[in-house]
Amino acid sequence: MKRDIIIIGGGIVGLCSAYFLQKSGRKVTIIDENDITDSTSFGNAGLLSAFDKSPLSYPGVVLNTLKLMLRGQSPAIIHPSFDIKVYKWLINFMLNANEKRTKKTMMLFEKYGEISLNLYEKMVNKDKLDFDFHRDGMLSVFTEDKSYNERLKKYDYIDEERFKILDKSELKEYLPSANSDKIKGAILFKKNARFDPGLTMIELKRHLIESGVEFILNEKIESIRVEAKEVKHLVSSKNNFYEAEHYIMSTGYQTILASKCNKDLMMTPAKGYSITFEMDKEFTPKVSTIFNDLFVVMTPRRNNVRFTSKLEIGSDDTSVVQKQIESIKKNFFEYNEKFEMRNEKYWTGFRPLTPNDIPLIGRDEDINNLTYAMGLGWLGMTFGPAVGTIINDLVVNDKKNAQSDDILMFSGFYQ
Repeated sequence: MKRDIIIIGGGIVGLCSAYFLQKSGRKVTIIDENDITDSTSFGNAGLLSAFDKSPLSYPGVVLNTLKLMLRGQSPAIIHPSFDIKVYKWLINFMLNANEKRTKKTMMLFEKYGEISLNLYEKMVNKDKLDFDFHRDGMLSVFTEDKSYNERLKKYDYIDEERFKILDKSELKEYLPSANSDKIKGAILFKKNARFDPGLTMIELKRHLIESGVEFILNEKIESIRVEAKEVKHLVSSKNNFYEAEHYIMSTGYQTILASKCNKDLMMTPAKGYSITFEMDKEFTPKVSTIFNDLFVVMTPRRNNVRFTSKLEIGSDDTSVVQKQIESIKKNFFEYNEKFEMRNEKYWTGFRPLTPNDIPLIGRDEDINNLTYAMGLGWLGMTFGPAVGTIINDLVVNDKKNAQSDDILMFSGFYQ
């Protein structure tokens, strides 16, 4: 049976692409190697950080990371590797750590972040999807004088709709656990949002099934057959053949299928961690909080709270390393009062990172019926709906990349 559209991968980008394609009248099949209950999208912080948040590659990141390494607080770990692609990625990452690139990236973040937040709100209000969605801002906490003063220079004006610089009493209101004697400063950025990523994935999956989207789960696509500039079929680990009019590759950090299409993606898997736990209400943060100098995010949810942190490059270890869990806690509690963390649940997974935080989206230049939707890194949840609309526009209207302003602006293939 020849299907209409097959999406390989059921992360947030795959689900959002299916959502908009289905609304455009296309018949969509999602094939995933798991059951869509514990992917990288599930381990996300839940902070939708499109506004006033620097990309990973920013001016001074290398020196700042080295300083944190010397103090034992660095979230970044680079493992020795025999893979030359890792070192090519690192070189590109450092080359992108400049003021011009950062400014351009943040402008793109705002443009497509606003689109995504509006689309999430429509899903909640129109489709009645429960995401535990709140557009109540992001608290940026600084533990270093230098980084706080540098940020203050960029916000030396008044814009009550965008941000507010907090004094110590206001900091305690938003972050009751804060040790205000150690924290150098805090700014509340008002345009960001938060939600529960796991709940969002489950709700989207349920809605798509009810809308007629076909799910083929626990089946890994291992081979892709290309003939005469077209994908002819896919072959799964169960030796099943799948044929479609169009294919969308949304395989997260995994690039094996892309390599089989002669596509060398500038992307690397970056291992991250999350700790989900319950805590007393008196210490629960009011909004999503990011400790800028520690790369720790703390997000309140309906029934619990989540920490996310760490960035391991060059690792292929899929297990939770307890030393990393303890490091996250140690870094956090150095600047916060102690509280009880109950019913802790640990998660680890790999984020598909590009060297400039710009996703790899767009039509394959040589294979007519193949589109990529990859490389969202730690921002998959933030930009999922916006990327879904871009993919939908390309496929439904049969556009080439050059005919899409969004692809030319927001695809790493053209940046």
